[in-house]
Amino acid sequence: MRRLPALRFAACAAGCALAVPAAAQQLPELGSSTTPWEVDVYYDNHTAFRGKDHTGERVGLSKFRNTLQVEAQKELGDDWAFRGILRGTWDGVYRMNKGQYGESAGGPIMLQSTTPGGYIETPHGAGPINKESVNDLGLTGNAFVSGAGYANSPNEGLRVLGDRLHDTAGGVAFGVPVRPCDKDGRGCRDFGGYGDKKLSELEAPEFNDRLDFIREAYVRKNFALDSGSDLFLKIGKQQVVWGRTDLFRVLDVINPVDYSRNNIYDELQDIRIPMWIAQAEWRMGPSELMQDHNFQIVWNFDKFRPNNLGQCGSPNAILDAGCFFRGMANLWDNGGTVANFANVAPGTLLATNFGPGQIGLRDVHLPDWSLGNTQIGAKFEGITQGGLAFSLNALYYRSQLPSLRGAKRTTNGFTGEYSENNPYLISFDMHFPRVKLLGGSLDFQSEALGAAFRFEGAMSWGEEFANTARPGLYSKNRVWRSVIGVDRPTFIPFLNPHRTTLISAQLFWQHIFDHEYYSTGAKAGQNYLGAVGMPDWKDNVIGTLLVKSFMMNDRLSPELIIARDFKARATTLAPAVEWSVTDNLKLSFGGNFKVGTGARRFDDCRACNPWMPFTAPDGDPDPMTPYSRGLAGFEPLGRFRAGPIGSAMYEDEVYFKLKYQF
Repeated sequence: MRRLPALRFAACAAGCALAVPAAAQQLPELGSSTTPWEVDVYYDNHTAFRGKDHTGERVGLSKFRNTLQVEAQKELGDDWAFRGILRGTWDGVYRMNKGQYGESAGGPIMLQSTTPGGYIETPHGAGPINKESVNDLGLTGNAFVSGAGYANSPNEGLRVLGDRLHDTAGGVAFGVPVRPCDKDGRGCRDFGGYGDKKLSELEAPEFNDRLDFIREAYVRKNFALDSGSDLFLKIGKQQVVWGRTDLFRVLDVINPVDYSRNNIYDELQDIRIPMWIAQAEWRMGPSELMQDHNFQIVWNFDKFRPNNLGQCGSPNAILDAGCFFRGMANLWDNGGTVANFANVAPGTLLATNFGPGQIGLRDVHLPDWSLGNTQIGAKFEGITQGGLAFSLNALYYRSQLPSLRGAKRTTNGFTGEYSENNPYLISFDMHFPRVKLLGGSLDFQSEALGAAFRFEGAMSWGEEFANTARPGLYSKNRVWRSVIGVDRPTFIPFLNPHRTTLISAQLFWQHIFDHEYYSTGAKAGQNYLGAVGMPDWKDNVIGTLLVKSFMMNDRLSPELIIARDFKARATTLAPAVEWSVTDNLKLSFGGNFKVGTGARRFDDCRACNPWMPFTAPDGDPDPMTPYSRGLAGFEPLGRFRAGPIGSAMYEDEVYFKLKYQF
């Protein structure tokens, strides 16, 4: 979340197809140059402690991450150059605090039923709605399992979904396995590079089959063209940075992001996931209208990879999404008890024992590598004679966030047979849809105001959002995202009368077109209990403010970062102090603290009537029709209304960092 330097690769290219023949004539001769290697080695320790979660339990150590990074570059001859970065991490928190995050995490849980007389707690596997009680009601079939429990999913190593973050009373909840996957394999799936990791892979995440310890490994060369322009090639594993903003991304979406490293609080340059990419840049130089202009083609030919949202049971699972996915996968694979599900009478919602293959996450559709699944983008940028820097960007890529689509096979009544006639059943497949993006940016400086201004905006087509008003429980929408930022060095005498203080502010806006949201009674003849539709806000605004001062000849730098999610009514305060003890040793102390309302309720579709008429609310005028009645809780969709700040309301941390350059 720290203010990043303006990272940009100059953009230009006629296209990869034109560049390849030129490059083939002048391939680098490895080892032909006598230029020595330039090597820098860094060690970094990040230790963090977390306070009490919503259950009142003090979490304690949440990070003991040790990182060794080697950066090297070398001239290869014939004007080719190589640059590489290797990074290895070991996080000791999984062994040092194994009761929270390791092999001893979780335990037996109780799940809730709501009655007019109050709440009743029963163990996982012993919900009052089970095979025996359904038979007592005169219903037949095998949609539910015995109240004797689950042979493949015992009541151990579990936490109640969302219990760290918010009150679970009255809502849909179920058990989530939280131990590493070699200790407890329940619900472990590959959600795109996370979700199925064993202890050693959580401790040392870069050492995997995608070779993530290679942060960079590319060659580059500039070709002088007869026209006086240049063609620049850069091929290999790399980050391509299109954006000019911090914290939240608008144009900067070529590389996915690893939020499991430190949620949203590490710098983007450290949490972008490098990909195998070819860049070709046609540098056209000045013209009558431009001080400089260029054109860039970017081809991401790597196998698709989404954002890493964090495995359940690890300290950083943004939006707690990894726990939702793992818990739902476990429900599909092994069955499980779901709290407050069956609406059997007014004011009575009973925990229900579902069998395997009834509800949950059925399948994950990760795109295989193929030429058609690669991603391509283009950018034109320039600087006018008046000093206005701008870019026009286009990208055709896959969404780095998953879409949960209602599974097309659904249970018909209690027969255990499958049908296409009841698409509202709460079972999902995970997809990563194709997205088209068009956008641009503007940068300019105002001498009168002494400030630099920046703007980014992008329209996307093809993104998918949860939507309980649709039979498939999702919809495809256009989205507009934009950000306005201002950076101003300002004298603040009480901080430093001799040195300016950096003030940087940003305002993000997201608008979802064709947004659906219906309040109670909004549809005539439908017996809604609350709002249904899309939990994501139609319009959401997030503001950030950075105040960073410099003291002791710039060796001491205190700062304060504030981020406010206005719709979620949630705020993060992140004070920090950086101290450059020597040119090689830097120490940092800080924290991040959240204030606000936290989790938000939203329709969870348990009253969508998947097994009509049994799951229709009491008194429903149309008990034989599936549609959402708007029964709401915090789980699972409230997380999208709370956002990444509100959903982490009980993850306050203090930290210490040490960075040493050898």
